[in-house]
Amino acid sequence: MNEKSIVILGAGMSGGVAARALREAGYDGPLVLVGHEPTSPFGRPPLSKTYLRGEEALDGWMVVPEQWYEDNRVVRVRATATRVDTDTHHVHLQEGGPVTFDRLLITTGGVNRTLEVPGADLPGVHQLRTVAESDAIKQDARRGARAVVVGMGFIGSEVAASLTQMGVQVAAVLPGASPLESVLGPEVGQVMAGIHRDAGVELHSGDEVVRFEGAQRVERAITRQGLRLECDFAVVSVGIRPAVDALASSGVAVDNGVLVDELCRTNVPAVFAAGDVASHNHPLFGRIRVEHYNNAEKQGAAAARSMLGVGAPYAYVHTFWSDQYDTKLEYVGHVRKWDQFIVRGSLDERKFLGFYLADGVLKAAVGVNRGGDPELDEEGDMAAAGRLVARRAQPDAHTLADETRDLSEI
Repeated sequence: MNEKSIVILGAGMSGGVAARALREAGYDGPLVLVGHEPTSPFGRPPLSKTYLRGEEALDGWMVVPEQWYEDNRVVRVRATATRVDTDTHHVHLQEGGPVTFDRLLITTGGVNRTLEVPGADLPGVHQLRTVAESDAIKQDARRGARAVVVGMGFIGSEVAASLTQMGVQVAAVLPGASPLESVLGPEVGQVMAGIHRDAGVELHSGDEVVRFEGAQRVERAITRQGLRLECDFAVVSVGIRPAVDALASSGVAVDNGVLVDELCRTNVPAVFAAGDVASHNHPLFGRIRVEHYNNAEKQGAAAARSMLGVGAPYAYVHTFWSDQYDTKLEYVGHVRKWDQFIVRGSLDERKFLGFYLADGVLKAAVGVNRGGDPELDEEGDMAAAGRLVARRAQPDAHTLADETRDLSEI
C-alpha cells in the first residue's frame, strides 16, 4: 500500500459510516479501513438488549452489507494499530507493514475500563463491548442463574434489565444512590431504581465490589460494605476510556479523547477524529465527548465531509435512547450541571418529561415513556424540546411544567 490513501483508523460504527459517506460524497480515491474488529462496522445497541436476549440478529445494524466494501473498493485491514507517525504519514500495525495515509480519520472508539480487584480475571466475570462478549454473557444467562452486575450506567442498566427478562436473578452494585443518577439526576435515578426493583433486581447502592471469589470460576462478589453476593457469573460495566494508545507519540492533542474542533479537525493537519474517541468543540455545549450511537453515526459522516472540504460545523443537538424492560427513555441535548429540573407529567406514574436548566437556559430534556423519537417525530414533545435547546431558549418554569401548553408553541 504505497499509494497514499484516506485511511480510517477504527472499524466501528463511526469508521464504517465515514467510509460510506466518503464514497457517497464522490471521493473516488484509495480508501483503507483499519481495525482489529472481527466484524464489519455495526451499531452496538442490541448487544445489551435484543441481541443479548436472542430476539434480534445484527444484520439490520450493519452500516452497509459486507459486500459493499469490495464493491466500493474499500480495503479492509484487520489489524491492531500500534503507532501513528504523523511526520511520515504512516499507521504502524502489530503485524504487517505500515499503511500510508494522505488524510487520516481516527475512529478508534473506546476500551472498557477494568475493575482492578482480586478475582476480576476469574472465568465468568464478563464485560460487554463486542459481539463475542455479548455471546459469552448469553451463554451463562440460563434461566434461574444468579448474576452480579457491577455499575448501573446505561450499559449496566440495560444488561440488568435484559438478564432479568431472561429469567436470571440479578443483584446490582453501584456507587451512587440510584441507576443513571450521575447523568440524569436524582429524580430520574429514583424512578429507574423503582423500575428495576419492581422487576426483581436487588439494588445495592452506595457500595462497590472489592473482590470476586471462586475456585474454578466466579462464585461470589464481596462488597466494601461486607455483602457476599453469590453468583454464577458477573458483568462489569464501569465505563470506557478513549482508545488513544496508538497516538502516544503522534503529536495529536489528547485530553479525555482526541481534541477536535467544530469541523472534526485535530491540531495536526490532515488528521481528523470522530465518534466515542473524539472530544469535540460544540457550539452549544462547549467541549464534550459523547459515547452514544447517534453521535457515532452522525459525527462519522460529518468528519468525512470535512476531510473532503465540504463539511460544516458539527452542531448536532445530541440525542440518545435506552430501552429497559417496557420503559423507553429518551434524551436530547447535553448537560452535566444544572440548577433547575422541571417535571411535566408524573414521576410516580413513570410517564413524564424532565427539563434541565442552567442559569435559566434549557440545556437538555429527558422523556420517560412519552415524547416520541426526537429525530423522527417532528411533532413529538422530545423533538420540540430539542428545538428549544438548539435556540438556547429560556422558557418559564411554570410553562414547561404545564401539560396544557404545547411545547412546540413555547
